[in-house]
Amino acid sequence: MENSSLPHDSLFLGFDSSTQSLKATVLDSNLNIVKSELVHFDTDLPHYKTKDGVYRDPSDNGKIVSPTLMWVEALDLILQRLQNSGFDFGKIAALSGSGQQHGSVYWKKGSSAILSSLDSSKALVDQLGNAFSIKESPIWMDSSTTTQCREIEKAVGGALELSKLTGSRGYERFTGPQIRKIFQTQPETYNDTERISLVSSFMASLLIGAYACIDHTDGAGMNLMDIKQKVWSEIALEATAPGLKEKVGELAPAYDVAGHIAPYFVERYKFNKNCVVVQWSGDNPNSLAGLTLSIPGDLAISLGTSDTVFGIATDPQPRLEGHVLPNPVDTEGYMVMLVYKNGSLTREDVRNCYAEKSWEVFNKFLEQTPPLNDGKLGFYYKDHEILPPLPVGFHRYILQNFMGESLEGVNEQEVQEFDPASEVRALIEGQFLSMRAHAERFGMPIPPKRIIATGGASANQSILNSIASIFGCDVHTVERPDSASLGAALRAAHGWLCNKKGSFVPIACLYKYKLEKSALSCKLSVSAGNQELVSKYALLMKKRMEIENRLVEKLGRC
Repeated sequence: MENSSLPHDSLFLGFDSSTQSLKATVLDSNLNIVKSELVHFDTDLPHYKTKDGVYRDPSDNGKIVSPTLMWVEALDLILQRLQNSGFDFGKIAALSGSGQQHGSVYWKKGSSAILSSLDSSKALVDQLGNAFSIKESPIWMDSSTTTQCREIEKAVGGALELSKLTGSRGYERFTGPQIRKIFQTQPETYNDTERISLVSSFMASLLIGAYACIDHTDGAGMNLMDIKQKVWSEIALEATAPGLKEKVGELAPAYDVAGHIAPYFVERYKFNKNCVVVQWSGDNPNSLAGLTLSIPGDLAISLGTSDTVFGIATDPQPRLEGHVLPNPVDTEGYMVMLVYKNGSLTREDVRNCYAEKSWEVFNKFLEQTPPLNDGKLGFYYKDHEILPPLPVGFHRYILQNFMGESLEGVNEQEVQEFDPASEVRALIEGQFLSMRAHAERFGMPIPPKRIIATGGASANQSILNSIASIFGCDVHTVERPDSASLGAALRAAHGWLCNKKGSFVPIACLYKYKLEKSALSCKLSVSAGNQELVSKYALLMKKRMEIENRLVEKLGRC
């Protein structure tokens, strides 16, 4: 079956509701990008007074939230911009979306009635102002639920048991522990909540005018779903909060249709009333779809607000670190993933402090310093880190007698600061040495057959060079760095096709003959580093992990 099964004059819309922005990407039936748009929260919606799309409360144990109504207003704004550009919404056959994973939205009792009777003459934000029992959504950056994580783990028989059941041990940013914290600290608010959505199902709910299901893949990021059976785990629900099953609603496969577009959007923006809304999913699953990751042995590295490493597996073994989620475009497979909270914002922080706030200077420093950085190792945590579990802080070491041939006689001395150029290299090498070490420990293939890099920093050739040298493989990039919204548009087309056929069809049917000519194509950006250097990096990585393990013992939360 070729992708001629898609109606030739139709369009497929994908959104990405991320931490800092809402993006839209439109594909035609040949999977070429025909339109894109962006709303940046800080600059386009300044009245919410967010910084990097969030509110930080350092006095409240790592609490980080985003205003729920900001996401609502962003949806109308991005559709208005598309409309003002002359875009024809009537041609959209299906849409889907990507949501930042783990963020949660709390609908107040009675809100389903508001959602189902939206007035197209008024903006969404003016109608949904009182629809939420909690006005500010906890998001993935929040690290204030350590107590709740340990309580849930204990209730199901320990951290490893929770990981085997739900795909992950208890993680502070996961939705289950967040819900438990709200139940414990705000019981009246919890009782006044009729539905809890993820960011993905929340945005889908707006678009269909009713509560959308949480999809299997994003649901796996909650510490609540049995990943093998793809149903809510009764023991995990009971360990989290009473009456929770009713509040989270049903689960659905990622390729299912959530519903038809709501009359509000038909009347206000002239969508075709037959346009289907395919289940939204998380940002990393959508990136996996957008990168057409389909071969075990391939790894993807997404370089965004958070950095993630992910691949696919048929029989994954959940561990105490990393995550296992159902594959959004394969009913049998899984995706395995590692997540780092200190990604682009930390790179920007180091750039601002040491490279004159200039990426040009940052890259020049990276290029003029030698690989291995003369034994200078850095740990840079602007935010509470996930991998390794370490608090905010910066740790710098100089390895004495390190020549890259042996660790014998090598010892480290902690220092306060490096010269600016060495700071830049220490940050970049540190981030990717950590990725390689944890990927290896999680059972991902090292060296991979290839790495596909995506996200904003994947446009930086100097950073890609370091990745190739550290991992020892070719690095490919996609035509566009925003793979999550691209993946969402692709999933919209896939969901449309599955809906038309009345059953699941492999997503490869869509792009089998179109990869090289469409927006889904990827190109070789950097060839594998020389093996001698790769071996030296392996030694440096081993030393880094020794230091990291000591830091975790001294400062960590595990």
